[in-house]
Amino acid sequence: MIRDHAYQNPYAPLGSERQHYWMALRMAKATGTDLAAALATGRLTQDDWASIVTRCRGCPWTEGCARWLQRPIDSIRDLPEGCRNAELFEDLRDAPKTRAAAHRSV
Repeated sequence: MIRDHAYQNPYAPLGSERQHYWMALRMAKATGTDLAAALATGRLTQDDWASIVTRCRGCPWTEGCARWLQRPIDSIRDLPEGCRNAELFEDLRDAPKTRAAAHRSV
């Protein structure tokens, strides 16, 4: 289980794996976070990616996120406050040479 201070109810059911996988990818794209490059360079591991999707699945802001993601992407946007992956995405985007290991689960 991911330790995340943002969880309001650790026993709430998680959202759809598929839906949140795509939402996390869309969030990364909308905010200029290159997950593929982070994976290729070792700044992001498969476990990190799984944690991103799991945090997204447990987020109570799913409807707000979906509305935010529906807005046209004219340029790179700042991450919304409600995103549970915001800190990790910001680190990957803004400090590409810094490994994101501090944000791993466990």
